[in-house]
Amino acid sequence: MENKNDTSLENFGYKQELKRALTIWDLIIYGLIFMVPIAPFGIYGFVADISKGMVALAYAIGIVGMIFTAFSYASMSEAFPIAGSVYSYATKGLNKVIGFFTGWVILLDYLLVPALLYVVSAAALNGIFPAIPVIVWALAFILINTIINIVGIEITAKFNKIVLILELIVLAVFIGVGAFAISHGIGGAKFSFKAFYDPQNFSLGLVMSAVSIAVLSFLGFDGISTLAEETIGGKKTVGRATVLALLFAGILFILQTWVASMVWPDYRTFSNLDVAFYEVANRAGGKWLMLTTSLATAFAWGIANSLAAQAAVSRVLFSMARDQNLPQFLSKVHPKYKTPYIATIFIAILSAVLVAIYSDRIADLTSVINFGALTSFLVLHITVITYFMIKNHSSNIWKHLISPILGFLVIFYVWISLNVHAKILGAAWTLIGIIYYIILKFILKRKPEELNV
Repeated sequence: MENKNDTSLENFGYKQELKRALTIWDLIIYGLIFMVPIAPFGIYGFVADISKGMVALAYAIGIVGMIFTAFSYASMSEAFPIAGSVYSYATKGLNKVIGFFTGWVILLDYLLVPALLYVVSAAALNGIFPAIPVIVWALAFILINTIINIVGIEITAKFNKIVLILELIVLAVFIGVGAFAISHGIGGAKFSFKAFYDPQNFSLGLVMSAVSIAVLSFLGFDGISTLAEETIGGKKTVGRATVLALLFAGILFILQTWVASMVWPDYRTFSNLDVAFYEVANRAGGKWLMLTTSLATAFAWGIANSLAAQAAVSRVLFSMARDQNLPQFLSKVHPKYKTPYIATIFIAILSAVLVAIYSDRIADLTSVINFGALTSFLVLHITVITYFMIKNHSSNIWKHLISPILGFLVIFYVWISLNVHAKILGAAWTLIGIIYYIILKFILKRKPEELNV
């Protein structure tokens, strides 16, 4: 099977440089780590407030919407089992110019996500251990993750398994303690389905507004596709892992938010939406559970999630540099560990700089990240329709037409809900990409649309 993967890669004009070692379970675990099984811990209060308590419904609708995007990733990863994610898909499925700009836009997401994760987790730990500055925590996380990612994708995969088990243990403890509190009516907790439907407050508009926030917890499943050249098991492995990881995460998101809503039935009484979930944990089990959930969030984001994010963006940089759309030194592979180590180190340095700049400006860093991800999802759905239906006349109407259309509509709805600041910065980043493209084509005389990729 491994030889088959190597041959298919050579058919696209590349040679096998990265080490193939990842099974479908490694990919599923990687996707779960990237999404963070306990992601709702950090934004629960905001989703509850906007949805008027119907948090589980917001996540349920979110997974229905995002599953169409997962299907599109599955289709394209099977057709093009190469690294680079949506950059490679747009390049091969549409054309190299659109591929270049798609890769450029998704870099806005991938380049900033690790820094955001470091800042948020470091800030959380600083709140618990104020004697240690935010920058110290962040730099420690960056150093740990960089070493793990350079040493090898197998080490990253093994580390991910350990962290995922710890996250699931914390989640299981919360659900268990929460269920006990609900069954015994502790602190006003009571069994209810209002988190799924509250007839007194239900409005499709307000629920969809909450979905536009909740759905962002799912971002990260797309990172699985960046590991296509390091997988074993055939070209369908990435697609299957993408869909399964999304479904697993969605079930966990719905379950934990449902329990939280029953432990604390009145969403209007949170003292601080930023730490609403930890207030719920405190009511259910006391201070020990509050500290456990808050520490779990900090380390899940600061090490596990950022480790996966750093691995993903280094593969995108590797892929674009290999195609000569970025400086070629970023495509260098470590002779021993077979990882894109220069790209990994570059991301570490960039993250450190961004952490120093944005350590007390989390909102500014957050606002623009989703522009890149959602814009690339829109291009992905267009690519599926164009490549399969128009270029190859596919007869699978559901998979290659209806599903991507539904996915496009859902993502577009979320995209237009982004704030103005995100759209302005996203447009500015795109303009920088246009200038860079012009420099490549007319000054350096390198034409991305004519490169032998």
